[in-house]
Parts: sequence; structure tokens; C-alpha cells
Amino acid sequence: MISSEIYANAALDQIPRLLGSLDRNRFSSTYGCFHRDYWLEKTSDFPDAVRQFAVHALALVYKYDFPNSKYQGNTNLLNWTIAALDYWAGIQHKDGSFDEFYPYERGWVGPTGFTTYACAEAFNLIREEMPSDVEKRVRRALIKAAFFIGKGESEEDHLGNHHAMACLAVHTVMRVLGRDDLEAIYSKLWDKFLTYYHAEEGWCREYDGPDPGYLSAVVSFLAKIYVHDPRPEIFEVISGAVETCSYFVYPNGSYGGIIGSRNTIHLYTHGFEIVSSEIKLAQSIAVKAISGIAQGNLVPPSSMSDRYLVYRVPEYLQSYLDYSPKSGKLLALPYEREHAKFFKKAGIASCRTGDQYTIANMAKGGTFKIFNVALNECLLNDSGAIGILSNGKKFTTQWIDQSFKLSVDANEWSVKGTAKYLPNPKTFTPFKGLIFRLIMVAAGWSPMLSHFVKGRIRKMIILNESDVPLNFSRSILFEKSQITIRDTFTLNRKSISVTNISLGGEYHLRYVPQSRYFQPHELANHGIELSPGELNKLNSERTISVEREIKI
Repeated sequence: MISSEIYANAALDQIPRLLGSLDRNRFSSTYGCFHRDYWLEKTSDFPDAVRQFAVHALALVYKYDFPNSKYQGNTNLLNWTIAALDYWAGIQHKDGSFDEFYPYERGWVGPTGFTTYACAEAFNLIREEMPSDVEKRVRRALIKAAFFIGKGESEEDHLGNHHAMACLAVHTVMRVLGRDDLEAIYSKLWDKFLTYYHAEEGWCREYDGPDPGYLSAVVSFLAKIYVHDPRPEIFEVISGAVETCSYFVYPNGSYGGIIGSRNTIHLYTHGFEIVSSEIKLAQSIAVKAISGIAQGNLVPPSSMSDRYLVYRVPEYLQSYLDYSPKSGKLLALPYEREHAKFFKKAGIASCRTGDQYTIANMAKGGTFKIFNVALNECLLNDSGAIGILSNGKKFTTQWIDQSFKLSVDANEWSVKGTAKYLPNPKTFTPFKGLIFRLIMVAAGWSPMLSHFVKGRIRKMIILNESDVPLNFSRSILFEKSQITIRDTFTLNRKSISVTNISLGGEYHLRYVPQSRYFQPHELANHGIELSPGELNKLNSERTISVEREIKI
């Protein structure tokens, strides 16, 4: 049975974990810090401000009566919540920013925007019970952070969800503190956000394409604004994004994944609950989400790292609070109805015929998923090709490139392009770590230099696009009783040969911290490797085609 308590239970189960991450010793110099690695384990040399997002969850369970909760009205919990807000204010830089991944990062929305929103909401819930000195410090920090966010991004942060959160953070501070002087800043941020939104197809750009997980975040962030500011232009964006999100809700209860630009599998649920009375499709998504959580197929908070657990717990608590019973017949989700859809600008295609539901990101080299709707099973989860050249370098077809040639019609989806070298999965050595810290200490006094460094880091580990002298094509052919996948590889330099090519399987190759959480379908998800004979043919004849058939 679908019940809102599924939200509450999934969140409340993690409150002890959040409290275990919190320094609850009022005599400690780090009292109120949620970064256990810093204050207790000493494996970090600075406090990650994003962990303070957890203060919102504490404020919510203190204020409201959740099912079987022992936290409402607890004095100790109130004191810890106040301490966490005070600690957040105390680690703020003079320019209003905060750090997340390294000292002197001075991050824009992640971490400043996210924690500003969470702390503003927590502050609003307990402000009447806060000591006046703490109340003043937190209020001052919220205002400084809002003005920092209002300056806009300068770290090559090409992420639509971050621009949506910038709007939410400033709007929340404006509402909670009654700061009318933030209205112009909010309007400017909204206009900037709209440059990341593709109105015709209902998605936001995340680096170089749409990402379903973060698109659900945009729905959540904007819906939180819409509750207090029901402007038609906000509703229009939410409505378009809800429609697009629906294509990434899968029969087995999972969501997103390798189809998106950032491979995320999380689903922000609160926005769908907020607008479910106005957007019928949001009801359908919310119902499927609750079912997915209950079945363990939608990645639960318990599976997430400490850094991102702090987002999911308050999101589910708010989803419970704003849940409304779903009455009447639900609108069919895309996988539940016959259709053929092509998001041309995104390069994403989707279709349901008979019992099969297929969705593919052709612009990403043809990553795709095939489901049997009748059995609620994923038949094939294909991340594209990944291989190794004779010189030891690795390559993949799983990359978004505007130069790829796409073709989508009723019987065949295809993509042609050039493979890409894999970004180097760089890790720190003690020496490299020391040099990096010295650079940040030297440059960290300047927000401009800090953001320059962060922009270079993004390009180096996330946005690499180096071509490999290997062309590829992938075709997905739809026939009456089967789907045929045809992959062709062509070497276009005589000095190059290939020692390995794997097709399919679960490979998430772009650096995205909020990704790669385990899902049950991975246990049965297997790729294939080209045989030695097939590799010899490729290297000698310089081209090879491989076909796979999926019975439907």
C-alpha cells in the first residue's frame, strides 16, 4: 500500500546517523559541526560546510510530529540545532562564501547556496527559541551569503540546478528575514537561470545536456519558491520539467542513471508532492517514487554518503509534510503508454511498444535502457563502449559531443562519432596534496583566484573532450519481436590498435560526486567483451561490426 509514512520512515531512520556526525559536546571548539571526519576522525583539515545542511532535518523533526518520532520538542535536539546554525555562521568567509571540497574554495551555490537555503529554513523554524546573540550571528551570515550568491557564478558552474538553488536560497532569505532589498538580486538570478532552461523540451543544462536527477532537483527547488510566490512563469518551468522527468521514471521503480549527462539516480520528491494538486503527472511520479523507495529500487538515504545524505533526509521529511492523498485515476507515465518521443535538442529518444520500454541518450554515444514493462524488469542497461588502446590509454563512446551525427525514426535510432579518451581519474598523493594546499593558501585570499582555480579543476576532471583516432557508430533497430543493437568501430590511424573493448554494463565515467550509488539491478547487469578473434579482425581489417539481439 502506498503511504506517505514511507517518506517519513526513510528519513527518520537516518536521524541517528546525522546526530552521530554532529559534535554534540558544548565544551568543544567544534560544537555544532556535522563534519565528523574533521572534528573527530581528523582525516580532514577543514570543515566541509555542506554537512551543515543537516541542520534543516534536525529543525524539522524538532518542530513537527512525524510518525513514531521521539524528537519533537526535545530540548537537547533544539540546543544541537542552534549550535549547528551558529557553527555554520562561524565558518563563513568574509565575502559570505563557504568551503566544501577544499580550504578556500569559496564555492558559489555548492556549498554557499545550498547551506544558505537549509540554514534559513532551519532558522525560521526555531528562531523564537534561539538566544539573541546566536540569532544575530546567523541572521548576519544569511544576509552576507545571499549577497555573495547574488553576485553570480564565476567558477564555470554550468549547472542548471545550481542556478535554480541560487534563486531558492536568495528567495528564502528574502522571505524569512523580510529583506525587500534582495528582490532585484533574486530577479537577476531568475533571469540567469532561464538561460539554462530549454523551454521547448522542458529540461535544464547540466554541463552539456539534461540530467534527470538534477532536473528533479530543479522541480523541487522551484516548487519551494512557488509555494510562497505563485507566479505563472515559475509554474510554467515546473510543469515542463515534470513532463520531461516522467520519461526517466522506470517500470522497476528506478530513475535516471546513465541516460543523463551526470549519471545521477536520485529523485527529489518534494516538488512533485507540492504541485501534485495542479499537475496530474506529478501525482503519478510521486506515487511511483514512494513505491520505488519502499522496494529499495530508488536509491534510499541509507545508501548515500554522509555528504549527500544531508540533502535527502529533509527532502523526504518535507515530502511527508506536504503529501496529499492521490485521488482518481492517475495519468499514465510514459512507460505505461504507447508512444514515440524524441527530445531533439537533448538527443534523447524514448518509446513504448508492446511490453518494451526503451530510452536512450543518442547524443551520449547511444547509452540506453530496455525494460520489460509486464515484468517490471530491466532487460539491458548499456553504458556504451569502453576500451583500451595498445598504448594503454582508455577510451569510451559514452560522451556528449555536439558533433555526433544522430538519426531517430520509428524503426531505428543511430549515432555516429569519434570516441573520446577517458578523463584521467586523478588522485592525490601526499606531495600533490601538499602542493595543492599551498596553492590554495596562497591564492585563497582572493575570491577571483579561488574561482579561477575551481574552473580549471572542473575542466581537467569533468569536461575533457580529447578525440581518439577511432570512429564508432551505434544503431538500435526495433523489430517485431526483438531489438537489435549494432556497434561498428573503425580505426583511422595505422599506428593505433585495440587490446580490449567492452559493450554495455554499468560504467559511470564522468566525475560526479552525487552518483554511482548501488542499485539492485546492477547484480544482474552484465556487459560483453569482444573476443580475441574479433579484436584481431578490428586491428587487421581496421573495422568491425558487432550485433546483439534482445527478445521482447
